[in-house]
Amino acid sequence: MRIAIVGPGALGCLFATRLFSAAGHDSLLIDHRPERAAMLNQQGIIYESENGTERFSIPVLHDPAAIPAVDILFSCVKSYDLQQSLTFLQPLLTPTTLLIFLQNGISHLQYNNADKLGATPAFATSSEGATRLAAGHIRHAGIGHTTLGFLSRQTKHATTQLRNLLPLLQKSGLASSLTEDVHAKLWAKLFVNVGINALTAIENCSNGQLLETSRTRVKLAALVKEAEAVAHAQDITIFDDPVQATLAVCKSTSLNISSMLQDIRNQRPTEIEAINGAISRIGKQLNVATPENDKIIDRIKAIDLSPGVHPNKDKHNEYKKS
Repeated sequence: MRIAIVGPGALGCLFATRLFSAAGHDSLLIDHRPERAAMLNQQGIIYESENGTERFSIPVLHDPAAIPAVDILFSCVKSYDLQQSLTFLQPLLTPTTLLIFLQNGISHLQYNNADKLGATPAFATSSEGATRLAAGHIRHAGIGHTTLGFLSRQTKHATTQLRNLLPLLQKSGLASSLTEDVHAKLWAKLFVNVGINALTAIENCSNGQLLETSRTRVKLAALVKEAEAVAHAQDITIFDDPVQATLAVCKSTSLNISSMLQDIRNQRPTEIEAINGAISRIGKQLNVATPENDKIIDRIKAIDLSPGVHPNKDKHNEYKKS
């Protein structure tokens, strides 16, 4: 089974190192930037955890047309880069290729069409905590769980591929499972992202620091409850109390720096539209009020438009005062 991970960000490098440790040279990393791919091939991918630091000589390739066929592709690019990434990956997409989407939010659910995609779509959600320290250098900041599944009925070949991937993920140290209702699992992860990502970016803090004051806990709960109301309006299955589940993730990934705060600190675009933005848009369609999410979207967009401004500067901190 040949596996490729697309995108050398925090989550992509985490999955690449873990799968390389289990599958060896049957796995590789794809980066659309040739110069960065060359640097990563020279440097290796550096993985830090509480057990120490390891360096992995994972092949990093940049030209999909020159890459031999792969069985499974993990897409770990940002939601706003996904369409461009799929165009870039076209030479590797075949009807027998299993393309597993690992984006935040729910905007990527639009790609659940094998005929248009050119590959078989599968979806995954992961609570693994990964922090990017530098290009190709990550810290595994919180142990989580990865859940995979299909949004619609797929071929026997595709279901067998996904089933055969599971023991490899588990061997790699990534606790994983399959689900018959990945849609509900994606919404469960969305609740967590809604409550943590933008708020940590505004507060300029780790996940765990959101638990340290009643003010941030109240803000977190308000954001998640609005998302829960939107989910109820769509009859989305909800397994656990979304607020309590989000607080639990804050605790279990207490040292992790959320992907949105990492983006803000590195002056990159954020995924606010795919996360809180999705709640706001669907809420408007269903006449469900989402004032807290609307407010924090505006704050994040203000920071996005102000490169070089630290997120805890007073001029961008009106949300903290409300």
